[in-house]
Amino acid sequence: MTQQAPFRARAEIDLAALRANVRALRARAPRAALMAVVKSDAYGHGMVPCARAALAAGAGWLGTATPEEALALRAAGIGGRVMCWLWTPGGPWREAVEADLDVSVSGMWALREVTRAAEEAGRAARVQLKADTGLGRNGCQPAGWAELVAAARAAEEAGTVRITGLWSHLACADEPAHPSIAAQLSVFRDLVAYAEKEGADPEVRHIANSPAALTLPESHFDLVRTGVAVYGISPSPELGAPADFGLRPVMTLRASVALVKRVPAGHGVSYGHHYVTGGETALGLVPVGYADGIPRHASGRGPVLVGGEWRRVAGRVAMDQFVVDLGPGGESVREGAEAVLFGPGDRGEPTAQDWAEAADTIAYEIVTRVGARVPRVHLHEAEGEAEGEVEGEAEGEAEGEVEGEVEAEGEAGRASVGATVGVNVGARLGVHPGADEATRVGTAAGD
Repeated sequence: MTQQAPFRARAEIDLAALRANVRALRARAPRAALMAVVKSDAYGHGMVPCARAALAAGAGWLGTATPEEALALRAAGIGGRVMCWLWTPGGPWREAVEADLDVSVSGMWALREVTRAAEEAGRAARVQLKADTGLGRNGCQPAGWAELVAAARAAEEAGTVRITGLWSHLACADEPAHPSIAAQLSVFRDLVAYAEKEGADPEVRHIANSPAALTLPESHFDLVRTGVAVYGISPSPELGAPADFGLRPVMTLRASVALVKRVPAGHGVSYGHHYVTGGETALGLVPVGYADGIPRHASGRGPVLVGGEWRRVAGRVAMDQFVVDLGPGGESVREGAEAVLFGPGDRGEPTAQDWAEAADTIAYEIVTRVGARVPRVHLHEAEGEAEGEVEGEAEGEAEGEVEGEVEAEGEAGRASVGATVGVNVGARLGVHPGADEATRVGTAAGD
């Protein structure tokens, strides 16, 4: 097995697991196309490599929140259907039209801006009209739907707009029995029917997010938008663990123990001395903190696997580091030993859900907040690398396959993508402005 280079911290991203997750999600919604949502740097996993992996596994669409994210995908050479939905006045509408992006329109101001951009670009804009069916965030209220549809149809007749989609978003899909789900689906069907009666002929109608894709087949329509589930995280622990849906967590966050030292009983640990040693013990310093995305709210509670045992954060999480109490015999742990904060959980390590519970938040936040100075290391970038082992693990197969994957990781090598100290956002997304295809980080053949 290849010797692993020393590191302070690293987030390993298993792209074979991501591809297997996409296939599992497609099987859950066999009559609908699948959108892999890669917003927020693919929920912290690295947008460009994850987008490529999702497409390789059969995702028909990619989704981002901001137009800048979608344009970064195009800059990385990624074609196909890409949708972005979070716009503000004066946004890069013309660039989006010229890049053949699907843009979301929730109100008249946005339709006016995208129509003007299409006229300037000399080509029709691909527009998806969003309805607020009950979430109360973005989207056009039912009372304004007729006006928006009429204006969009007029622009379509004029050749400046193509209505490619009608869509909405569920408020409580992670609670399958919640009465708002049926109410929202009813409103959505009515608004779609109205738009189609007025002449709209969308390519896709969609309302399902990850929990709906997993548990509400009546919400699937033409397209399901899967976000956190692509990365192997259950959208709600009440719905089931990832393995219950054939999913496997994609990110493993590791750090190297920076210092081990013995301290006497009654010794305070970290700011405020909220933790005081109960007896003589060994302390281990883990060199990641809230600047790296470790939630300060998990102080005193966050779990870490060190020396083959679960330890808890001792005292407060600081900006760059936290401490674990290794116990009286803890000096057997040496500097450079591995501390696993979270991963799939099948090798004894905590999971992102364990950290979410420790910080009183959701697992989405735990992976997405991992900071820019933690390198993302993308494993199994080539289609087929370790694919059998990952799919076997998702089905609960033998440990021998797990060991095989560890070996494959060493043999295949690891391509670090973005996220070094001082790296800019473009590099973190796997794109260097002005770089050609051969020099973009993380976009070499096999991504």
